[in-house]
Amino acid sequence: MAADTPVEYIKHHLQNLTYGKLPESYERADGTVMEEASWTFARTAGEATDMGFMAFHVDTLGWSIAMGVLFLGLFRFVAKRATTDVPGGLQNGVEIVFEFVQNLVRDSFNGRNPVIAPLAMTIFVWIFLMNSLKLIPVDFIPQIAHFLGLEYFKIVPTTDPNGTFGISIGVFLLILFYSAKVKGVGGFAKELSFTPFNHWALIPFNLVLEILGLIIKPLSLALRLFGNMYAGEVVFILIALLPFWIQWSLSVPWAIFHILVITLQAFIFTILTIVYLSQAHEEH
Repeated sequence: MAADTPVEYIKHHLQNLTYGKLPESYERADGTVMEEASWTFARTAGEATDMGFMAFHVDTLGWSIAMGVLFLGLFRFVAKRATTDVPGGLQNGVEIVFEFVQNLVRDSFNGRNPVIAPLAMTIFVWIFLMNSLKLIPVDFIPQIAHFLGLEYFKIVPTTDPNGTFGISIGVFLLILFYSAKVKGVGGFAKELSFTPFNHWALIPFNLVLEILGLIIKPLSLALRLFGNMYAGEVVFILIALLPFWIQWSLSVPWAIFHILVITLQAFIFTILTIVYLSQAHEEH
């Protein structure tokens, strides 16, 4: 995990652990040449770029799955041991989150769908857990990864646009599915064609506006979450470059402030998901 300059240090901490395919005769950073096309871990940012679209950010996938498993395991553990007597601290915490999300759905969702509340709960807690990984010191996990022979290793999945777009595209597919299911394919097409101007001559204009509005939804969800988390990560990395005594005077207040940020970003993603799905359930 060598970084000779601050610029190299920053680039190193912002690079994902990438697994992809390099072509035959490809010259790697250490001077070796690939005898045949094969799948491997990227040793430099250039190699990660040359792997193209069909490459995997292993750290993003790994931590996303780990936080999902943690969420499912934690809530299942609490549910199986829930009591009507005086609850423990963990049960109290889960109940607070449950009631909070339940109120969000009750106030923001106008349709009737038993899937929405569990979906909102999953999104809120999952994103919150992934965002919370940012509170781990920026050098801790990369140092462990370097000891294990991994050159790059990012810990926060939501600082990777691949991670945030993965969630937002899933929400977008649900919007399309429920729009077609509730309104019917013909009704959904008619809504796109005659909104906002109810005249056949303006159908092309309406389609441009409505399709653009649909596409903006997953873009706004993904980029808002990514932008806020990525900016916060950069600030933590910049603080880590300062002298040790200054690091603590800045990183602790920034980390405390970020507790609000990570919660707020999970809330915004969740509430927008509920609102978009509520719009998809409206019958026109």
